[in-house]
Amino acid sequence: MTRFSHVDSEGRARMVDVSHKSDTTRLAVAAGELATTAEVVSLVRADGMPKADVLATARIAGISGAKKTSELIPLCHQLALSSVDVRFGFTETTITVEATAKTTGPTGVEMEALTAVAVAGLTLHDMVKAVDPSATMNNVRLLSKEGGKRGRWSRGVEKTHETTCAGTRSAVVLVASTGGARGTREDTTGPVIARWLQEREFTVRGPLVFADADIASGLDDALTGAPSLVITTGGTGVSPTDATPEATRAVLDCELPGIADAIRAKGTTVTPHATLSRGLTGLAGTTVVVNLPGSPGGVKDGLSVLGPILDHLLAQVAGDGLHAETQEGELP
Repeated sequence: MTRFSHVDSEGRARMVDVSHKSDTTRLAVAAGELATTAEVVSLVRADGMPKADVLATARIAGISGAKKTSELIPLCHQLALSSVDVRFGFTETTITVEATAKTTGPTGVEMEALTAVAVAGLTLHDMVKAVDPSATMNNVRLLSKEGGKRGRWSRGVEKTHETTCAGTRSAVVLVASTGGARGTREDTTGPVIARWLQEREFTVRGPLVFADADIASGLDDALTGAPSLVITTGGTGVSPTDATPEATRAVLDCELPGIADAIRAKGTTVTPHATLSRGLTGLAGTTVVVNLPGSPGGVKDGLSVLGPILDHLLAQVAGDGLHAETQEGELP
């Protein structure tokens, strides 16, 4: 019979003894969203709220909340956190919150990541309540965790890393946009990619929005936990700040130039400017990384190329033998 770990055989609450467990690197990612009005979202993005610097205040609150988790949740262990990262995104009427917590220790950091999201979200609520007292903090949930004997777990994927990675349909959407990272420019491409992936039954993390200068750090973050797929958008052109191809090449073990060329070729049927894209596609370990342009049209063209080949590509990378079923005379 399955039992709750924090309840003993007599049904009494207890703090789990983890002294026998080995110290391993642990990571957890959690998310939530503040549902509010389009006016509030616009004000926060423009840093125009009566209480200034809304996102910076909420970010610091979330980090502080993660540090105090053992004081707030009575049966949690005190952990030496090595990193807490809190990020925000926007839709028309929501402010999304995502927190990543890391430690090296004998137990996981799920509660620290969840607490960071909850406290950051409550701080957002406090900051915007003068404009929208009916704002609500919704859907605080764990997205993924890794470390310890159970390996990696992702929401919607019940198998651990040790069992198999072939069945994992996890994806990360990464946006290279300096204006988007500052909150001065709306991200119109990341949500499109995320919806496209969700329609194909991927568990999606993001969109993660990083400034162009920080896109290498963004890729490191996106690759955490070895997702099946990372799709980036933006930063593939020839302007002085475009750095996505260089950052991508640094993490790839091998390139898949045919896909990148096909994406460019598809774009040239609409605009000759598509030839200026330097986007790459390749493998970073077992993760497929695809660079898409930062325009809505470029994203649409890129996804139309990926659609017919994506399942076959991921099956080949996972080594499940699906490509061996190709009929005689067909290309693999």
